[in-house]
Amino acid sequence: MKKQLLSFAAIILIAGFSTKMMAQTTNTDSATSDAFATIVSPISITHDGIDLEFGTIISGVGTVTVTTGSVRSFTVAAMNPGDQGATPTAAVFSVAGQPNYTYSIAFTNATETLTETGFDTMSAGTFVASTLSEGIGAVGTLDGSGDDTLNVGATLTVTAGLNTGLYTGSFEVTVAYN
Repeated sequence: MKKQLLSFAAIILIAGFSTKMMAQTTNTDSATSDAFATIVSPISITHDGIDLEFGTIISGVGTVTVTTGSVRSFTVAAMNPGDQGATPTAAVFSVAGQPNYTYSIAFTNATETLTETGFDTMSAGTFVASTLSEGIGAVGTLDGSGDDTLNVGATLTVTAGLNTGLYTGSFEVTVAYN
């Protein structure tokens, strides 16, 4: 009977000890946090209908630059026919998006080819951007209404022996939020 009583007492002690152990492992706590997300307007760029125009050039070897302010200069003065022909202008784009956000400006290619119908070519490069908000550079800031104007100038490399005629090409500008 003593053996049974001791066995019974041992079982009670083990059961009691196990209950205390379980109570210690169930002590937990938790906390919560709020989660937030803000949706903003997507950024967009549209061409305003004013193209990059280098104007009329006399055949020669040199470069012609049109600034973002539509000012033209020549490395060789003899290539300048004066104010005759097409008026030099910077290309103009409108940028729209989230008010007061900054954005980066990039050109898809460092140079672009202008081609004449007879297949002669010239190279335009050294593209430069200027925004109303930031001036010349690779960054712009949208105003309080979410708008900005972007002007683009570039340098055209003219080589010897080119056919006379109209040379055309295109370039691509990309904008993205910073």
